[in-house]
Amino acid sequence: MQLRYWGTLAYDGTAYQGFQRQAEGVPTIQAEVERAAATVIGQPVTVLGAGRTDAGVHASGQVIAFDAAWRHGAQRLLSAINAYLPDDIALRHLEAAPTPGFHPRFDARSREYRYVVLNAPVRDPLLGRRVWHLRGALDGEAMRQAAAALIGRHDFGGFGKPPQGENTIRTVLRSEWTQEPHENGFLRVYSIEADAFLQHMVRRIVGVMTMVGRRMQPVEIIARLLHEGVMPVGLTVAPPQGLTLVKVRYSAGETPAEAITGKL
Repeated sequence: MQLRYWGTLAYDGTAYQGFQRQAEGVPTIQAEVERAAATVIGQPVTVLGAGRTDAGVHASGQVIAFDAAWRHGAQRLLSAINAYLPDDIALRHLEAAPTPGFHPRFDARSREYRYVVLNAPVRDPLLGRRVWHLRGALDGEAMRQAAAALIGRHDFGGFGKPPQGENTIRTVLRSEWTQEPHENGFLRVYSIEADAFLQHMVRRIVGVMTMVGRRMQPVEIIARLLHEGVMPVGLTVAPPQGLTLVKVRYSAGETPAEAITGKL
């Protein structure tokens, strides 16, 4: 008898053309996980994901689900699948899904992304695959004001395209910049949580906010883009490597890892 499993997946997206399976031979996260799971289970597996991350985007808390006829327990299944995954992908948690029809995307209450900017005169080769390096000074206070303006329910058509058949209205629950010291500069970390995201939405938001930080645009551009709901030409889009999907939340704030450990 088949059982639906859910779990959290971490990956370095550098070598992949996004999460979603594409044409044969195109490297994607979904294709790699399906290949590994099918090898273990002995039959084709379809993996569902909570977020369709773009090419080059990472995850530490992507949520997946799949059906499998497996008699040896979730932890042995997790270990077996990890044995067939490449080094830049790891299944971190796995358990029976809360319901047979659980869907990681459609049942999600919110998603949280994090974007990291290395604001320093010299690049850091050890962080190069995980940050966007900007040399010039950034006005942190202006960027914090811009981030705060995004909170609430708005039309984000000025920041991204919706999946086919959906609208561009989204609710942002949290939007903030923090910073950490890094040698002769700073790691500026942007965190955003929303009920859902449009394609390239976070990267466009970060790009616009760095323009605000470099005083190329006023803080008020955020309100203007939310009001107009149209993507203008010429605004910066942040590169993918600084972006990570860190958490997907479900009912009562629960994630797969929290369900397994009993921590809410």
